[in-house]
Amino acid sequence: MSKVLIVNSGSSTFKWKLFNLQDEKCIAEGMVDRLGKEDSVFKIKFDGKKLSENKYVPTHESAVTKTLHTLLKIKAIKSYDEITRVGHRVVAGGTIFKDSVVVDSKVIKQISELSELAPLHNPSQVAGIEAFEKLLPDAIQVAAFDTSFHQTLKPANYLYGVPYEYYEKYGVRKFGAQGISHRYVSTQAAEFLGKPIDKLRIISCHLGSGASIDAIENGKSIDTSMGFTPESGLMMSSRAGDIDPSLVTYLMRKLNITNADDMTDILNNESGLLGISGISPDLRDLMAVKDENPRAKLAVDMYINRIVKYIGSYISLMDGVDAIIFTAGTGENNPDIRSMIMEHFRYMGIKLDDDTNRNSKGTRKISSEDSQSDVLVIPTNEELMILRDVVRLTGNEDVHNDKYQETVSTF
Repeated sequence: MSKVLIVNSGSSTFKWKLFNLQDEKCIAEGMVDRLGKEDSVFKIKFDGKKLSENKYVPTHESAVTKTLHTLLKIKAIKSYDEITRVGHRVVAGGTIFKDSVVVDSKVIKQISELSELAPLHNPSQVAGIEAFEKLLPDAIQVAAFDTSFHQTLKPANYLYGVPYEYYEKYGVRKFGAQGISHRYVSTQAAEFLGKPIDKLRIISCHLGSGASIDAIENGKSIDTSMGFTPESGLMMSSRAGDIDPSLVTYLMRKLNITNADDMTDILNNESGLLGISGISPDLRDLMAVKDENPRAKLAVDMYINRIVKYIGSYISLMDGVDAIIFTAGTGENNPDIRSMIMEHFRYMGIKLDDDTNRNSKGTRKISSEDSQSDVLVIPTNEELMILRDVVRLTGNEDVHNDKYQETVSTF
């Protein structure tokens, strides 16, 4: 049976899941943590067991080699030939990639050229693609982009109020991110509600360490909180989110910072929940002490405040909302945060059922029966979304090199 490997090649991590092509069953999953460091850790879950090994993994190619060798060793595959396709998550697709795409040399070059939009991500993802090209030369590779779903935004929503020539010359605009997740949960919401997605107004709240909110009307993203980069929008674990741009130059003068990258590092890694609380970037830690620690409470209050403002603005943008979705780590697993957010929309007749909000699991409706809009919790599954894109673009039958050439020629 053909198998598909879905990969997320990061700058310091290499994550993967192995699926059966025909039935979408996840056979094994794993990762390399601290890639390129002496204390690299290789982890794998297979057949109900978890294995972990401390071993130096210097490059993406060595991570791929280690992964493939281990899959053979544990008999998740009988030979490398069983892996007929590899799907890659790619952060930045710019305006070039409006959909997932079968990878060829031109696509690799384009992803590489888009690295200035995601300098910590795209180069690593190219390295992963090239490693598989070398080690699994007969496998078809597909790239799925975090930005593609947001290519349906209209100019009024994706342009910034700076001279228009900057957009023309430098491509300055909102790209958004986390689109694979927003696309997955919105399609799952339509299926769960038994309604056509092209008749729904959905607000998707992906609340994890990185967080964004997406307004989805008739199945299309019409606005999203992340902007030119994933650093804008909501206040996140260690990211500031939306700020006055003049604050950047002001702080650089006060802190005697001359390198803009150093200021960007502060906004990305020392701000958000961590920066406000002074305790932790983890919302769970702050919720545990917020009643005794004023700064922890302030961080939580600010986090909720930003989310509420984006949800409210998107309800206005779409002239209402049919469903609000919570997904990702915090969105899926923190009923208190969901309750604190949705309390602000009781005036609209949107109400939670406290019991289902706190005690149910999996995909579920947590709004009350008399709520004016549905509120859902839907576990995200970006790997499964990428797998389905792989199947959509390449078919679900066994393929060989001649089929690969035929598929590439259609793009």
